[in-house]
Amino acid sequence: MRAIILGARGQLGSALAAAIPDATALSRTDLDITDADAVAAFDWSGHDTILNAAAYTAVDAAETPEGRVAAWRANAVGPANLARAAREHDLRLVHVSSEYVFDGTHGGPIPETTPLSPLSTYGASKAAGDVAVALAPRHYVVRTTWVVGAGGNFVRTMSGLAGRRISPAVVADQIGRPTFATDLAAAILTLLDGDAEPGTYNLTNTGEPVSWADVARAVYEHAGRPGSDVRDTSTAEYFADKPSAAARPLNSVLDLDKAAKAGVVLPDWRRSLAEYLHALA
Repeated sequence: MRAIILGARGQLGSALAAAIPDATALSRTDLDITDADAVAAFDWSGHDTILNAAAYTAVDAAETPEGRVAAWRANAVGPANLARAAREHDLRLVHVSSEYVFDGTHGGPIPETTPLSPLSTYGASKAAGDVAVALAPRHYVVRTTWVVGAGGNFVRTMSGLAGRRISPAVVADQIGRPTFATDLAAAILTLLDGDAEPGTYNLTNTGEPVSWADVARAVYEHAGRPGSDVRDTSTAEYFADKPSAAARPLNSVLDLDKAAKAGVVLPDWRRSLAEYLHALA
């Protein structure tokens, strides 16, 4: 695979770059995918695959006038520009999406075929990007949840709080599975190496779905702190004093059957969490 990785400085992008050391790894300063002229002028020769991990992920900031524009440019316009390049140069296009394209009301794990129904600006911009990418004949839309990788993230935050013996209140009514960037990067490569049919695939770590509070308790227990140090709160309570916050889907559990049938199964999130925390120590 002769790959170009976009968003190479992010949590997933850096994991992809580590997994494919001979790939061309680009940040926004190297190629701004929201600039149609820049994408059209880019030399795509010598490559056969675009891995797009670039995104605007500031969910709450996307609800502001400036953030709304930035989210739509990065999450919708950018992928549309890449889809055009993929069509013109016969490239495979892998685009990473989110469960925020759904409203979280589906009963049970959410299949890939569930109609798009985003609650927020961020979710709507990601949904638009999914639709645009699907116009490329050789496309793979990879939907994932609760990504944990290099840099700041929920697990690192909770680990720091545990070390300082702080007892946080954490949302307990949003249910999903953490997805570790190194596992996700490996799964994307397995999907491509297996010549899976183009289309949309849910890829998250496996294991029992849990709440954010449950993940926090697992982090605390790994740090030798009692899980009871983490107090449950609801989404409504947590955001009661944040009226401008984006709406969150309560059900973030994605159905993984399609990926499993294609031979792609990520590890249990608890095992990967332990390995991640061990590496942090």
